[in-house]
Amino acid sequence: MEKFVPNPEIQVDRQAASWSGRTDGTGEQHLRWHQHVAIGPCEMSAPQAGRRPVALLGFASDAGVLRNHGRIGAAEGPAALRAALSSFAIHESRAVCDAGDIVVVGDELESGQMRLAKSVSELLNAGALPVVLGGGHETAYGSFGGLFDQLQNHPDARIGILNLDAHFDLRSAPRRSSGTPFKDIANDMLAAGRAFNYAVLGISQPNNTRQLFDQAAALGVRYLLDEQCGASSLGAVTEFIDSFLHGVDQLYLTIDLDVLPASVAPGVSAPAAYGVPLEVIHAICRQVVDSGKLALVDVVELNPRFDIDGRTARTAARLINTLVGV
Repeated sequence: MEKFVPNPEIQVDRQAASWSGRTDGTGEQHLRWHQHVAIGPCEMSAPQAGRRPVALLGFASDAGVLRNHGRIGAAEGPAALRAALSSFAIHESRAVCDAGDIVVVGDELESGQMRLAKSVSELLNAGALPVVLGGGHETAYGSFGGLFDQLQNHPDARIGILNLDAHFDLRSAPRRSSGTPFKDIANDMLAAGRAFNYAVLGISQPNNTRQLFDQAAALGVRYLLDEQCGASSLGAVTEFIDSFLHGVDQLYLTIDLDVLPASVAPGVSAPAAYGVPLEVIHAICRQVVDSGKLALVDVVELNPRFDIDGRTARTAARLINTLVGV
């Protein structure tokens, strides 16, 4: 089988550790994630049937959450996500590699985001589907930066951002934080003469000020409130996603786990009192995959310090498993 190795320029701050988990056997019919994932340098099979190899990349950062006055602990998210994925069963042979972690030390967020963007760009150039494991939602600025860099030579490519989140994260502030990433991205896109195609599903009205709603309107942001995303409204949610996908060529999907109800996802910086049901979020993930436009994924705001029995980590792992399709 043809092999390829992503550009050796890819640098991480912490090499991927060995995976472990339940083992029922070594045959293909017994495989689980920990037996399937390749540990760097990310040598993966060439794409098969249009399915790109998957590259996991951690972004261990609390700096943006701390600046946004949230509960820190998201830097421990990548390790918890890997642990939750480790014993999931493998049903398809899609290649998956763990590239390791970008680690933000102290308050050095901006340099960490630059390193994340560079690594994401290199993985995209190598033909992989990057799945970034956050980290606070400051992860988004680095994740998107990698996709934007990779598409700089394609000025006609319509880039879309779909955020599953209780918050707009459109704050204006002197320094980047977990509350500013999409305003920062909007500024960059508009400065480059590119359209800012941003949609948010799951907005909590009580947790976003009127100024943030005004900001969203000024930037042409499409959104649905959490109250509009119940299981009985799945048809309307599907239409909303279809309409957004129709207008973009490359999609960046970012999942802030606080979009889910606190009963499902207690281990986040800002647990949701209402939230969007898991079955709706899961259906959106399948819809996005089926569109064939998914270019980049990140899953953010897992805070293992506040999780209950690994509930949030396992929920997030299930969503990643669906998006990756193994």
